[in-house]
Order: sequence, then structure tokens, then C-alpha cells
Amino acid sequence: MSSFTTSDGLKLHYEDTGEGLPILCLAGLTRTTRDFDYVTPHLPNNRLIKLDYRGRGQSEWASDFKTYAVPVECRDILELMAHLSLAQTAIIGTSRGGINAMGVAAAQPDAVLGVALNDVGPVIETSGLEVIMGYLGRNPAAKTFEDLANAMQHISPGFANMPEGRWLNEAKMHYTQGKDGLQITYDPKLRDAILPALEAPAPNLWPYFDALAGKPLALIWGANSDLLTADTVTAMQDRRPDMILAKVPDRAHIPFLDEPASLVALNAWLEKMA
Repeated sequence: MSSFTTSDGLKLHYEDTGEGLPILCLAGLTRTTRDFDYVTPHLPNNRLIKLDYRGRGQSEWASDFKTYAVPVECRDILELMAHLSLAQTAIIGTSRGGINAMGVAAAQPDAVLGVALNDVGPVIETSGLEVIMGYLGRNPAAKTFEDLANAMQHISPGFANMPEGRWLNEAKMHYTQGKDGLQITYDPKLRDAILPALEAPAPNLWPYFDALAGKPLALIWGANSDLLTADTVTAMQDRRPDMILAKVPDRAHIPFLDEPASLVALNAWLEKMA
């Protein structure tokens, strides 16, 4: 198990496997390195670096939940790169990971070779955030992985034609079995960190997106996403006509990245950095 210590003293878990073009894999808000299990077999000729953010997965929890914030997470990412003596990397960013990818590009443009955004853009829809807040920081009511997988099938609108066993695998990837039921794999105080952001005016993330100018860019978009709308995607295309776009059918927030449309887009994006 690999880890490094941040400048404020937290030990963060990461994985570093393979050889070739370095790709930093940044997970969603509550997710871990497991977010990229599905796409990993499809990226065999690359060096994949996966990080558990502070307070998530196998990384240590912060004593101050206010550090569960994009600027601090971007600093952690840059410190991981320094730890690995990695001057430049491509980034695949899922949801929160995509915001962090844009933040890193804004802070240190030369550190980023290119970015693939997974169902996220400069405008985050309130309706999608409300769905996230419905479960953020709370253990599920389901007591077993099987019960949770069954529930996911019925409370995940926008998903269809799922691979056999995918919901059960999702349950096992993102929760642990405790004596009283299933438990989340992150600090519950992440909810306290996010709540003030919902009550404040939405930040202008377009300058972050514009920081990707000149870099290979791909967008994986769940056709039924409640976090990323067609209007935002169109505005992103207007700014970046060269952006590779995959509209993934039968997926909401978020695509799993192993769908045929996702893989076509990712491979086209990688070719631009070959």
C-alpha cells in the first residue's frame, strides 16, 4: 500500500501501476480509487495513478472538515505529483475529480497534459446536488450488499442495460459491511463541508474550464445526467469546438467509463497525447 504525507500532516493513500503515459485518476466526491476499476483493464499501456482524497477510502480523515475543499484537494494532488517526481500528467476526473482537474490546470497549467471530464462541467445543476445531499454523510438503510444492490436498481433513474452484477459490485466497492449494517467509506463530516457551498451563490467555474485551453480535452456525458445539462455541454463545445464528446446512452450521473462510447472518446483523447 502506497501513501504520502501532505504539507498539513495527513497520510493519503494512492496507487501507482503500469507504464506509459501517466494518467492521474481523480474520483467523485465520496468515492475512492475503486471508481476506476471498470476502466483500468481498457487502459493497459498507461501508468495509472489513483488517489483517495483526504477523508476518503484508505486516506486519513482531517481534524478540520473545512479542509475537504477543492483548493486543498488540488494542493494535495500537486503534492502527490511532487512526491512522485511527476512534472506532467494527463487527468481523468469523475464529477468532483473533474472540478479538481480544472483547478489543478488553473493553478499549474504546465503540470496538466490533458483532461477527460466524466459527467461534469463548469455549471453544476442544483437538482443533481440535491440528490447527492440526500445520501451524503449517511449510512444506507440497507443492511446487506444484496439489499443495497436491489435498492440501487430502483432508486437510480436514468440507468439501463447494466452489466450483470454491476449494482452488487457497486455496493461492495463503495460501502463496507459493519455489524449493524453497511457503512460509508469516508468521513461523515464531508457533509458539513459541502453544506455551506450549497447555501452560497454558485461559483463561476468557467475560468477553471478555460484553463484547459490548448490541452486535449474530452467529455464523457451521461445522456440522462441530472448534474450536467445539454445547455452546459453546448456552451462547453462553443468554447472548445475541438472537445471530444461522448454522450453515453442509458447512463445518468455517472457513467462507469467502460461503456463503448466512453472508451471510444477516451482512446481518441489518448491519441492526442501519444
